[in-house]
Amino acid sequence: MLEAAGIAVFALTGALVAARKGMDPFGFILLATVTGVGGGTLRDLLLGRGVFWVLAPWDVMLCSAVALLAWAIAYCRPGMIEGWGGAKLLIWADAAGMALFAVIGTQKALAAGVPILSAIAFGAVTASFGGILRDILAGDRPMVLWSRDFYVTAATAGAGVTALLSHFDVNATLVMIAGIAAGFGLRAGSILWGWSFPSLPGGVDKG
Repeated sequence: MLEAAGIAVFALTGALVAARKGMDPFGFILLATVTGVGGGTLRDLLLGRGVFWVLAPWDVMLCSAVALLAWAIAYCRPGMIEGWGGAKLLIWADAAGMALFAVIGTQKALAAGVPILSAIAFGAVTASFGGILRDILAGDRPMVLWSRDFYVTAATAGAGVTALLSHFDVNATLVMIAGIAAGFGLRAGSILWGWSFPSLPGGVDKG
């Protein structure tokens, strides 16, 4: 259920970008699917296991359903998505998807028997790669490079908490809650209050 929720939320961010770009239904499906399954695809390939959505296509169907629902809303009620917050909705949905996938990626890697530090890296990659693909395909600068705001750092924090608590055999539900809270909380603080690392001297961008 946790993975399905993460896929649906990330798929929604892809659909929101497609709406902003004025794409057709197939564009919605493409961006939603790439965003929803991109990080998990890279994770499974690096782990040398069967790619999850190839073995069971339900996740692609979920992404497609989210995409078509978003397209129908955008088509039937122009401006409705923007009325919900537009860019802000995208940023917050992306933060939620990032936090969920940081936990999922770490847990999958630990279950595959990789070392803790490698599992944390897998969590960060799973949380970030789908969004990077989404933004590149949409012709945008990837959100992870927008500024010095915490993004990969937040994903790594969520993955780190998940790996550490799992190592000490903490209850699985508490591990999930703590990992999501760490990732989403750090990202939320960066969005709301500008939490970030200091910029480099002479840097043009904040990143």
